[in-house]
Amino acid sequence: MIDTIIQGKLYGAPKTGTGRNGNTYTTAKLRVATAGGDTLMVSVIVFDEAAQHVLQALADGDAVAMTGTLTPKVFQAKDGTWRPGLDLVAQAVMSPYQVRHKRAVVGKTGITEINEG
Repeated sequence: MIDTIIQGKLYGAPKTGTGRNGNTYTTAKLRVATAGGDTLMVSVIVFDEAAQHVLQALADGDAVAMTGTLTPKVFQAKDGTWRPGLDLVAQAVMSPYQVRHKRAVVGKTGITEINEG
């Protein structure tokens, strides 16, 4: 597992479910461009309630950034070829709207950086 920050575009709409323990989760697919011009598919699952709300507000094709634990994998595509993929258990989800909002707040306060520690 790898701690990561990753950004890309949603592929399809996020889906919400309920686990056997009664807790909700949200899943999504993320298309991530590589430096070589290829695209990697990332399977995402989110358990954090606040992060789920952000993800659920987004739609197919929306840009998004996430932090969490990434696990590399290999899967067989519909055409029979083997391709690399990634699984992400996301702890935080940020949309471009949130970035603009945080920048606006920082600009109004005169603070030059946000310290969350």
